[in-house]
Amino acid sequence: MPTVSLTVNGRPVSAEVEGRTLLVQLLREHLGLTGTHVGCDTSQCGCCTVHLNGKGVKSCAVLALSCEGVTVTTIEGVAAEGRLHPMQQAFHEHHGLQCGFCTPGMIMSGLDMVRRKGNDLDEHTVRSQLEGNICRCTGYHNIVRAIQAGARAMKRA
Repeated sequence: MPTVSLTVNGRPVSAEVEGRTLLVQLLREHLGLTGTHVGCDTSQCGCCTVHLNGKGVKSCAVLALSCEGVTVTTIEGVAAEGRLHPMQQAFHEHHGLQCGFCTPGMIMSGLDMVRRKGNDLDEHTVRSQLEGNICRCTGYHNIVRAIQAGARAMKRA
């Protein structure tokens, strides 16, 4: 079986994987990083969103072997020194967590949104940028508010 070597949450890792292994499977099943969820297996729901070399991707649409030498950040790698990242804190404070299943993907997408669009995000921008993330609780209002607040907090940090 081929081996893939990459950096995950700042830590170098290697794993033997089958050619058909998806990045999300590598993270969850081989590395035990279960914060990244599999919601639809079709890359439509965004629950599996992680950062690949700093950019948001749906890890259920990426083959693990194509990640040789890349840097991956999962929700487990966002908080630093035991403190929530400002985006995570904003989800907590604005009740954007709801049932929690989509939350890791929403936070990772929110962080990617800030990287691409900046810290001053209006509601329309957040809603349109979240188009690839599905919340089955159907309550996007608090998620949108949390991403806006998290973006502002990141600017101050």
